[in-house]
Amino acid sequence: MIARVERGVRRLLRLLDCAVHRLSDWRFNPLHQSGTIAAYLLLVLSVTGLYLIVFYRVGSPSESVQRIAADPWLGGWMRGVHRYATDVFLLAAVVHGFRVFGQARSWGPRARAWVTGVVLVGVGLACAWTGFVMAWDTFGQRLAIVGARLFDVLPVLSEPVARIFAGDRAMPSAFFFLNLFVHIGLPLLMGIGLWLHVSKVARPVLLPPRRLQWAVSAGLVILAVVIPAPLGPAADPLRLPAATVLNLSSAWWLPLAERSSPWLVWGAAAMLTLLAIAVPWLARRSRSETFAPSVVDPRLCTGCDQCTQDCPWGAITMVPRTDGRPTLVALVDPALCVSCGICAASCAPMGVGPEGRTGRHQLFRARTELLPQLREGTVDSRIVAVCCSQTDAMVRKHFGSVGARLHEVPCIGTLHTSVVELLLRQGASGVFIAGCPPRDCAAREGPKWTELRLFHDREAELQERVDRRRVHLTVAPAGLAGETLAEYANFRDAVRALEGPEVEDDVDIRLLCEPLEPEAGT
Repeated sequence: MIARVERGVRRLLRLLDCAVHRLSDWRFNPLHQSGTIAAYLLLVLSVTGLYLIVFYRVGSPSESVQRIAADPWLGGWMRGVHRYATDVFLLAAVVHGFRVFGQARSWGPRARAWVTGVVLVGVGLACAWTGFVMAWDTFGQRLAIVGARLFDVLPVLSEPVARIFAGDRAMPSAFFFLNLFVHIGLPLLMGIGLWLHVSKVARPVLLPPRRLQWAVSAGLVILAVVIPAPLGPAADPLRLPAATVLNLSSAWWLPLAERSSPWLVWGAAAMLTLLAIAVPWLARRSRSETFAPSVVDPRLCTGCDQCTQDCPWGAITMVPRTDGRPTLVALVDPALCVSCGICAASCAPMGVGPEGRTGRHQLFRARTELLPQLREGTVDSRIVAVCCSQTDAMVRKHFGSVGARLHEVPCIGTLHTSVVELLLRQGASGVFIAGCPPRDCAAREGPKWTELRLFHDREAELQERVDRRRVHLTVAPAGLAGETLAEYANFRDAVRALEGPEVEDDVDIRLLCEPLEPEAGT
């Protein structure tokens, strides 16, 4: 059931990606970078919040906010940016959660990231609640009254909170001071939560590209200037407002809470929270076959440390050997490994990777499935198209229709360069590799490491003897199948212009990667 929901979410996100890619450059697709946008907006909220708090007065909250909003030079649009950034932060965080869920990245070693993400969204909602109350307009008053009604049923306070809204006395400054204290304290808590959110990730990316940062900032400023953030009349406990402006991003639940029993509201909130937190356990898979953690063959490990550098989750460490050899040996922590397979392509002697997906297994598959098809045929039919299994199905289908030999991999970051070399030395006229956009890779860093291994001599690099003109690496974003296929056509034409490949006798690439046996006495 949960897998079916994941597929539905993935299809929906792909449709949204297609729409965005038709309007803008895929490199700056905000849906691919919703998590970093949310983190960036926390920074924006902190900066604008520090400015607003200088002019806020707990003794006259409504008047001070009205004064800030009336400032045409700075205060008005700073408050608008703060308000709209809150809305976009919540939207970006929810989109990020759906994207992680749709890519089946919410369980196992990623459970902490998912749970802390849910907590961050909840704390963000609470922070927005206190911010609206601090403004103390009719909407803030409405939120405060509903909040008092909910908290009064809990046995935590000695006196009912709702009494302070009776109108028989002025609102105490302590109430607004408490809201201010919570409104400042919650972002500090969110900073700790963000650190926990990325603590198990190697080389976390917390900010979107610079151009996207400027675009988000400029969009918020323009929106705040053109459509000033709404602010209702000052709250009056003796007068019931005819209508209030409702904020849908953070207070969509308000009409339901006003018409329901407090216990029903608490129960519904608890159920939704528990369901969200339980997703990693509901979506978990068996740690076997496709999701089996990586293993290390100590006989092949040379202690080069490359797999530890490339692992996106810090799941591999170097430890002392027990066989008397002088080097260290890689050790995989199954509790941290997400079975992405990036390490399989980083190991020159092909001694590490998920079971059945190491470099040696990839070579065996290429020999048995691809090489027999490359012995004869035209130049076009001897081009091998290596595709990530997450790429657009239309692209993969078209490769077959034009005669290319399709070779699917879980992620192009798992493709060992020895497979590329073997194919080209055994009859392939070219190897066309198409993967996901770098910011949308389920394995996080697959496209980056693949480019460095193929063209920039990163271990395990593609050997110099391989003709780079016959190798092409590209990105296949959703909805841009035409552009990807046009790029393939250009590559095919370039390959046609080259002389036919010299097919060598059967080459055992593994012999070129075998570690040397230690000499006696070393």
